[in-house]
Amino acid sequence: MRSVALFLALLMPFAAAAQDGATTGTGAMLRALEKISGETTDFTLTPGEQATFGRLSIEMDECRYPAGDPAADAFAYLIMREVGADTPVFSGWMVASSPALNALDHPRYDVWVLRCKTD
Repeated sequence: MRSVALFLALLMPFAAAAQDGATTGTGAMLRALEKISGETTDFTLTPGEQATFGRLSIEMDECRYPAGDPAADAFAYLIMREVGADTPVFSGWMVASSPALNALDHPRYDVWVLRCKTD
């Protein structure tokens, strides 16, 4: 429990700094990996849109990037569920440059943010 509190305390200044001067994108580019077969798939999702990868349903709520540099670090709010389950296996902000900072912890799938769409 202490490690979770410490992690959140360390994450808060980063999240606040990342959101200063951020612009909302029109969507997000994501990459998914099926760990057993090694298959990767790239997704482009608009806010509220869902994609299915294997037994994983991926929904993107919002994607933000630094206002002055669209090619710089993106961060997206994702909700992921096993197909047929109500409880998410992941829900939160995922940062493109540091996917391990707040990563999907799943034995079969890995998903990370590549960048925001700006058009």
